[in-house]
Amino acid sequence: MIEVKVRDNETLERTLKRFKRKVEREGILKEIRRRRHYLKPSEERRRKRREAEKRRKKKEKRRRQAGG
Repeated sequence: MIEVKVRDNETLERTLKRFKRKVEREGILKEIRRRRHYLKPSEERRRKRREAEKRRKKKEKRRRQAGG
C-alpha cells in the first residue's frame, strides 16, 4: 500500500502530486483497469503474448533508429 506523509511546509497540492507519481510508478491504476473484468486464462495468455510482441517491436524499432 502506498503511503505519503505530508512533509513540513509542504502544500497539499505538492503532496498529492507525489502520491500520484508513486501510484503511476507502481502501475496501480493500470492494474485496477486490467482487473476490472474477468479474463479467461486463454484470453489472459493472448493478452500477455500481444503485450510482449508490442514490447519486442518497440525495442527493435528503437534499436534500428539508434543504429542508423
